[in-house]
Amino acid sequence: MNIDTKKGSIMTTQLKRISIIYSVGVVIYICGVILAFRTTLTDWVKFTVFLTAYLVIGFDSFKKLSEKLMQKKIPTENVLIILATVGAFGIGRYIEGVFVILLFDLGLIFEEFATDSAKRSIAEMTDIRPAYATRKTLGEEIQIEPWELNLYNIIVIKPGERIPVDAVVLSGVTTIDTKALTGEAIPQLARPGDRIYSGCINLSGVIEAKVVKTYEDSTVSKIMTMVEDAQNLKAESETFVAKFSKVYTPVMLLLSVLVMVYPPMTFSYGNWDTWIYRGLIFMVVACPSGLVMSIPIAFLGGIACAARQGILVKGGNYLETLAKADIFVFDKTGTLTKGTFSVKEVKAYGMSERDLLKLAAHVECYSNHPIAQSLFEAYTGVIDKNKVYRVNEEPGYGVSANYEGKRVHVGNWRLMERQKVEVENVEFAGSVVYVAVEKECVGYFVIADEIREDAYETLSYLRQQCNGVLVMLTGDSEKAGKAVAEELDMDYAYSNLLPVEKVEQLEEFLFIQDDSEKLVCVGDGINDAPVLARADVGIAMGDLASAAAVEAADVILVKGELFKIKDAIRIAKETIKVVNENITFAIIIKVMVLLMAVVGCFGMWEAILAEVGVMFAAILNAVCVAKYAA
Repeated sequence: MNIDTKKGSIMTTQLKRISIIYSVGVVIYICGVILAFRTTLTDWVKFTVFLTAYLVIGFDSFKKLSEKLMQKKIPTENVLIILATVGAFGIGRYIEGVFVILLFDLGLIFEEFATDSAKRSIAEMTDIRPAYATRKTLGEEIQIEPWELNLYNIIVIKPGERIPVDAVVLSGVTTIDTKALTGEAIPQLARPGDRIYSGCINLSGVIEAKVVKTYEDSTVSKIMTMVEDAQNLKAESETFVAKFSKVYTPVMLLLSVLVMVYPPMTFSYGNWDTWIYRGLIFMVVACPSGLVMSIPIAFLGGIACAARQGILVKGGNYLETLAKADIFVFDKTGTLTKGTFSVKEVKAYGMSERDLLKLAAHVECYSNHPIAQSLFEAYTGVIDKNKVYRVNEEPGYGVSANYEGKRVHVGNWRLMERQKVEVENVEFAGSVVYVAVEKECVGYFVIADEIREDAYETLSYLRQQCNGVLVMLTGDSEKAGKAVAEELDMDYAYSNLLPVEKVEQLEEFLFIQDDSEKLVCVGDGINDAPVLARADVGIAMGDLASAAAVEAADVILVKGELFKIKDAIRIAKETIKVVNENITFAIIIKVMVLLMAVVGCFGMWEAILAEVGVMFAAILNAVCVAKYAA
């Protein structure tokens, strides 16, 4: 992990240092103004006092400018301000020149504070790493570093301790504080057999648990990595403004020079002082600092707000895309439905129903698929994994394995077809799982799922508020898929799809959509990873259990609540609203002030207040995104 736990404190120290230097410069400036108005100072003394104040106040700006020049980068954001202030000194307007850099650097300090606050907010919400782990070995408890734990180690977690890695409770009953991970304030009950996640806090009882994921693969590690990466991914608006300023700054610089030289060389011949002054005013007003500063803060605030709601967004660019989404593609099982299957019907040929369950449960014993879990629950007997070998699990098909000397296949009709096994055509509004020994079908199970309660509300919101087209892609049978699609009033539904066929179907929607349309795909399992990666925005459901889905997705709903999609879209729209407001406001004010400056209606003082006012208003508006409550 690359995130420094002390990052927030380091940034605060840096901010304090900049503020102290700035304050010293302001004091020198105020003293200079008082002396200039109350005493008769020589021009040389005035120049010295105000130059000192100028250099001290603008220390941070000059440092950033020199760093860009050393890196052979073209400075953009503050070059106009610096040139304008240097020009003001050149024509003897020391007080105004220093005041420009004073207010400009005050804006920079405010930006640093806003950025620092947003980043520390994210760090506080996501820095949920445990300090240590207690491993139980031969009855002895030893404290070790969390990354020293191995799979299947037994750990002891006491009240008040943070869970070090993802684990399954073996003994003890407790309540778990999951707020840092999911945003849910109500503690969750944890009993033997329940899964618990790293970063959460044990509240009430002593529990023993078995490690099911190493620290590197655990939930807390994935979250920290994603949050760190998210802060480095720029949105289209942000990158556009950065590119725009590289063109904008030279153009404005050229126009400023033209304002200085063209009139006194033509229609206002010889009036150099007036037009040089107006050109300097033009430079001050033309500075794009408000836009350049406010937009990254807005997206950072949006990411922080989403994290507070239990939504992890991997970058500001995904927020921007999500705000434009109008095609929503859903997986069925575990996404639109609860993913908690139960065996509704058992049909056995030539053996008892219990023997059929025993056979299927053993073959599926290494699988984490929800259907496998339902077979384990239905069987309830002891599973001897030593009797199972040569296991082959194929996403979208099923599982094949050797059991008691015979090759057994457990899966859907596609697996049976591949193995050349004849099966009965069973019509149920559920998943039909066939069992075959060698080339003979020995029975089947009908496994049903339930629709999520929040699916109705979520899809209604997407349909009404986003003018969304709703699509369902599932590998389940046509009958099962159709039943769910009709219940939820989906616009399109496709069944019997393999992972590669889901991608092909998704490609069709991507092909026909306009440039302004954006496609969002929502899924939860390993079979959804390809479509999540291919979509404009991929949203992964659940508790980060499927590593493939998490890696492929752009947005993670930590607790797996479908209605969080509404919150994510609201936050995205609010973020883009603020960005657009800042751009529109800045452009309108700048055009008005630039025109008034050229015709002589605005002096340097008015120009300063207008530019700094735009900058502060934009930054304050951007900061509000972090406080937005979905």
